[in-house]
This record gives sequence, C-alpha cells and structure tokens, in this order.
Amino acid sequence: MIDKNRYITRLAIKDADSHILGYEVMYSGSDAYGVTNASEASAAETIYNCLIQNSEKALSDSRTFMTFTSSLLAKKTPHLFKSTDLVIQIDDSVIIHPFAMHLLQQYADEGYEVAANDFQFAPRYLALLDQLSYIKINMKTLNHSSAENIMRIAKSMNKRVIATNVDDEEIYNFAKEIGVYGMQGAYIADKMANKVNQSGYLRSNFFRLVVAVTKEDPDIHEIEEIISADVTLTYSLLKIANSAYFARRTKTDSIRQAIVTLGLNQLKRWVYLLTVGDNDESSLQEFEEFIKLSFMRASFASELQHYMKGSTITQSEAYMLGMFSTLEYLIDASMAEILKDIPLTDEMKNALISGEGQGGTLLSLIICYEKADWKNISVKAEELGIPTNMLTTVYFNCMKNVNEIWEQMTDPQFDQEVLQ
Repeated sequence: MIDKNRYITRLAIKDADSHILGYEVMYSGSDAYGVTNASEASAAETIYNCLIQNSEKALSDSRTFMTFTSSLLAKKTPHLFKSTDLVIQIDDSVIIHPFAMHLLQQYADEGYEVAANDFQFAPRYLALLDQLSYIKINMKTLNHSSAENIMRIAKSMNKRVIATNVDDEEIYNFAKEIGVYGMQGAYIADKMANKVNQSGYLRSNFFRLVVAVTKEDPDIHEIEEIISADVTLTYSLLKIANSAYFARRTKTDSIRQAIVTLGLNQLKRWVYLLTVGDNDESSLQEFEEFIKLSFMRASFASELQHYMKGSTITQSEAYMLGMFSTLEYLIDASMAEILKDIPLTDEMKNALISGEGQGGTLLSLIICYEKADWKNISVKAEELGIPTNMLTTVYFNCMKNVNEIWEQMTDPQFDQEVLQ
C-alpha cells in the first residue's frame, strides 16, 4: 500500500569544514536514497506534482542533488531545474533500465551533471565512470579497504566523492582522512561550529537595519521584520531590552515590545554599538548558514503552530522557539546560561533546554524533518495533532518565503548602495 503522506525535505551536503556544498532532496517511501521499485510510479507522480509547484523558488538557493527514478526521468522532471543547479543522482533501478539510461545520456548531453548512489566495484557501475561527475559511497556498507580503493580511482579520474551515512565521529574522521569531497548523514547534520563570534550578525541584513532606523520617519514594522530574520540581532535586542538599564516591572519577551522599550533613539545607539563587532571572514559562510537555519526553523515552527490541536504555545512563541534553537552553536555557552536573562516562559525554556512539552515536541518534529527521519516525523506530528499530509506543503512554502527574503538580505548590490 502506498503511503499517502509523502514527505519531501532537504539534507545538507557539507565539506570537512562544515561548509554547505549543496542539498539533497529526499522523499519518504524510499530506501536510503531512492524510492522502492514497487511504488515508483506513484512516488514519481507525488514528487513531480510537489516539485513542479515549488522548485523555482524553494530549491533555488543552492546546488540540488536528487535521485531520479525511471519514471521521474521519463516525466522530464530534471527540466524543472537549470542544468547548472541540479545533479541527477541514479541508483541500480536506473542503471539496469535500458530506456532510463538512454534518457540519462540525453540529460548529460544537455549539460546536467550525474552522480551514482552507493557506488560499487561492479561492471555496471564501472562502465558509467566516464559519465559521472560525482560518486556517492555508503560508509555503513563499505569496508575501509573498498572505500580507499574507490577514492584512488575517483582521484585518478577527477571524480568528486561524497560519503553518505556519516552518522558518527569515527566514520567522519575516516571520511575526512581519505579526502572525500563532501559528506552527509546524522553526524554531519548535527556537526556545528564550536563557536561563532557572539557579536556577529548578518552583514547585509545589518545594513538594512541601519537604513531602516536612520530614516526620517522609521517604520517600526520594517525594523521588526529585519530583526526577526536574524537570530543574533533578536537575541541581542532582547538581552539589552531586559538589562538593568531598561528595567521594567514586566519582562520584554517580543521583538516589537523590545523596540518600544528601547525607543528609536536608544535603538539607533544599539545599532551603532553593533558596528564594533565584526565576523571573522573565515567563519562568515558558516555563520550565515546558522542564521538561515534559525530563520527557516522559526518560520516552519510558526506556521505549524496553526495546525496544532490544543496548543499551549502561541505563534510568536513558536517562532522564537525555532529562532533560538541554534543559539548554542552561535554562543559559547549552554542553552540554560544563554536563556538565563531572556524572559521566555518556563515552558519555552524547558523546550529549548531539554525538549520538554509541546514546544519540545514541535522543535523535535522540525529537526526530524530536517534529517529525513520519516518514522519520527509522523509520530511527532500525530502527538501535536498536526495533519501529516500538510507538512511538505508548509515546509516548501516556508522555504520559498525564506529564500525570497534571504535574497533581499544578502543582495551585494544593496551593500554597495548603502556604503556609497
């Protein structure tokens, strides 16, 4: 029986320094990296319908790796992506299908790059080497000797190797030692920087904030939107709004309230104060990925709150929950220490610190979705009363909105105009 609730998500592919190389589109009802043959036609229909509605904006922010079944290739699904943005992945189901291989050659002639999943020392894989740009090796099924042999062949033929199922530190260290191009897996998804400059902020977003607060008639709503997209600005603003200098009888627990508490004059001084801090260029890319991840989690959590039954957290609390979920990786302190002076409710703090309550379950659902943990996605969604058939639509809508805002925030032209 075909699962009607097919989830589609993206998993990051990173290099040894945790820089994003691209994302792999993953869909449920599949084995490790593709749909099962028995459900191929149905899965292809579901995936095609989803991608045709969402690929233009939602998947346009990075290089996209995607496993294509014979049905997806026949439906011309790769044409939803520019050849410069897509890597077509294939596995045994395509390799043993003569017509599918013919289609693959056509795509290769059009300029699409090709990757082979679970590459093996077998004639059918070795015969494909000339057409491949990427080789993906499963670190859980290959022994060290086989992995090293594949690396030697790949390097001699200028092929890039991506290690999959890098799920613990031992596998990560071995993959790094043999010099793979990229890695993905549970350990890679969790592996974050030890610390990013505490005073750091997204440079171009900061310039937007400078312009917004220095207008003759500042727009509070615009200022709130700019700050809401950046976890470090949000955290810094709430911290200063709740400091002894601005002591109030009631604590400030929202961005809008914090702006009102400071007032425009103090807000301008706070913004100018931020210019003292600056990011180390070597960690800038990684830092920006954290900002974007927190922004995506905040948007996803906020939208999912609409569908929760008997929700004990508000939409703004759900947004803050997603936004603050990465703070431990941006600030060299425990989550408990970070939240000490931030006036979140006990439920929110417990959700962030120990994953308790509805907030903890919501955050767990979002992280499971990021990791393509299909089984627990359904379990967590059902616990919260969220219709499972809504998850992919909400996820892609959030990704589309985040990417559109991110384009504006990181537009180099905007930086140049402000600096002139």
